[in-house]
Amino acid sequence: MNVDSFQETMYIEENPYKNDMISLIVSLKEKVGALAKALRIFEEKSINLIHIESRPSRVNKDEYEFFINLDSRNIPLLTDIIATLRNEIGATVHELSRKKKKDAVPWFPRTIQELDRFANQILSYGAELDADHPGFKDPVYRARRKEFADIAYNYRHGQPIPKVTYTEEEKKTWGIVFRELKTLYPTHACYEHNHVFPLLEKYCGYQEDNIPQLEDVSRFLQTCTGFRLRPVAGLLSSRDFLAGLAFRVFHSTQYIRHGSKPMYTPEPDVCHELLGHVPLFADISFAQFSQEIGLASLGAPDEYIEKLATVYWFTVEFGLCKEGDAIKAYGAGLLSSFGELQYCLSDKPEIQSLNLEKTAVQKYPVTEFQPVYYVAESFKNAKEKVRRFASTIPRPFSVRYNPYTQRIEVLDNAKQLKNLAESISSEMGTLCSALKKIE
Repeated sequence: MNVDSFQETMYIEENPYKNDMISLIVSLKEKVGALAKALRIFEEKSINLIHIESRPSRVNKDEYEFFINLDSRNIPLLTDIIATLRNEIGATVHELSRKKKKDAVPWFPRTIQELDRFANQILSYGAELDADHPGFKDPVYRARRKEFADIAYNYRHGQPIPKVTYTEEEKKTWGIVFRELKTLYPTHACYEHNHVFPLLEKYCGYQEDNIPQLEDVSRFLQTCTGFRLRPVAGLLSSRDFLAGLAFRVFHSTQYIRHGSKPMYTPEPDVCHELLGHVPLFADISFAQFSQEIGLASLGAPDEYIEKLATVYWFTVEFGLCKEGDAIKAYGAGLLSSFGELQYCLSDKPEIQSLNLEKTAVQKYPVTEFQPVYYVAESFKNAKEKVRRFASTIPRPFSVRYNPYTQRIEVLDNAKQLKNLAESISSEMGTLCSALKKIE
């Protein structure tokens, strides 16, 4: 953990892997010497392998998967090992364990640079596709997905997001989705989405025949609300994904769904991210609401992470909001799905008021339309509910994001509280002065 110039809280566990094992699954092409090359990498790093076993890959018939347990004392070298396995021998690597000592507060990033530590620890998709994925049997599409995965794996905070030259087929798929959804936005999307969308067309290249570049969109968002995009190869764990929101960082995919099914995707893709999520991240109230969920997740116990992820699902992904006497959609899963955007505002699903105690434990399907949607009075009201919900999370400190240093400040001592009070006092002075000038 990065100590730098401030005192670390006594509650945060310095090394979450202490007295534990690290588990990896390494997938290798079935060829002579492949395993020997992989093992040589561990040997060169003086890594102690506690256990290793193999099995034929269930995803790719020409690959073998090796389950490996490493001594936890090797955690400082883990990032280099994974990068070497991927880059030098073309292995696919998944880290399975991020265990912690009982009753210890889970590790969480304290600086925006520390997002680099877990950005590549994806749970699924990326360069690998499940057998039921529309592009599973398409070698060209699979190779293309690896190109996008490599961009995400090699990205580090502070770098410009590499631009992609999208193919004509990819732009055709985007165009179909863009054209169909745009016909529904005026009547189905919330005001905030419809207000921002023309600005994205003007400044970020949102057009039917052009897929916007993440770097251009990220720069636009930073000028609006301070949110930024970061490329990711696939799905992150809920804890890691929510931690990014605490820094106003949205982990975004850069690839597009398979062209055979332009109106369907089993995973987030660039259509979902740019058409569903991005417009709302440019709105001040929604950006604050999203960050509140992220801040609430930092250091939270696992059971509360599950609850916060469910709250995120029924708000940021599938949320509805009141707009005068009408109900509109603001969730990205709705705004990027032609079919569900129509369905959610029909008389078919169940509609309930947003109640986080109830919403946080609501079961939901991931492969079909939602049977129930929750309606927020406003983003401001939803944000206050998230704050109250966060106050019930058992952690021995509070946190605050400092936008000037891009750090998470743990408020667990008098010095931190004094700094916060001085910051609030300064802002209140500015507010009072401004109020006097407009009276």
